[in-house]
Amino acid sequence: MTNEEVKEFVLGIHPSAVFDETGEWLNIQIDAAEWKRLAKLLRNAPFNFDYLFCLTCIDWKTFMTMVYHLSSTTHRHTIVIKAKVDRADARIESVVDVWKTAEFHEREVYDLFGVHFTNHPDLRRLILTDDFEGYPLRKDYDDPVNMIKL
Repeated sequence: MTNEEVKEFVLGIHPSAVFDETGEWLNIQIDAAEWKRLAKLLRNAPFNFDYLFCLTCIDWKTFMTMVYHLSSTTHRHTIVIKAKVDRADARIESVVDVWKTAEFHEREVYDLFGVHFTNHPDLRRLILTDDFEGYPLRKDYDDPVNMIKL
């Protein structure tokens, strides 16, 4: 499997996808609304991206980006999917039903960044207490105890 084959497949589904091959892996930028459908298609044949090994979020102050690292244990190929999320109403579709490893990754991002994963089976705090206010990995988070400013 080559990056060109993956790009051709993704463009056939989402013509608006943007690609970046400057790093170690092929990076694919898509709209958040397109994510769930693409995730299901990438999970199955012919590419078989059967392993979600990293899911995180980046806060750019004006918007947020969800980042998903996928690998195919069959083809030994890795890609990165990035989806822009509205910071004021941070939402994206959960992929727990596609990759079970997403369950705790999504809970962690929810807990620390405040991204709501639509249709997640058990979206609740993972690390912080239920009464904790705010999202400590957002750039605008004000830490009154340690007075850290980013």
